[in-house]
Amino acid sequence: MSSVFSRTEYERFLYSLPEQFPEISRSTVQLYTNSAKTALVRGTIYCQDGLELRIFEYVDLTDGEIFDYSYAVYRNDVKIRWYDPQPHPEDPTLAVTFPHHYHEEPDIKHNRKPAANITFSVPNLPALIADCLALGK
Repeated sequence: MSSVFSRTEYERFLYSLPEQFPEISRSTVQLYTNSAKTALVRGTIYCQDGLELRIFEYVDLTDGEIFDYSYAVYRNDVKIRWYDPQPHPEDPTLAVTFPHHYHEEPDIKHNRKPAANITFSVPNLPALIADCLALGK
């Protein structure tokens, strides 16, 4: 997908995730418009290795940008990683992908790492699915 995505392109992409990624056993991800210019994307991607990727995005449909997001990876109903754009300017190790980062064990709340390939301008799901596949190994 291009760096600017249309509603039609994004819906086509979202609803064909299991066909694009054979490691996905099921997806409940849906796009819900909440105004003429914005939409919410919500749902869960179930991977064949048992991991779940729970997704929330607030999307600008006029220019194809993501206003906000939250992504969480679960194994057996335990959150093992989450991604968010909450700025942490006090942590210089996150500057390379500011404000995008993820949390993981140990001390999941405070253990933050730069989130490469996560942005506001392109669909993040391919990078997130790749991360889940790596975690599942």
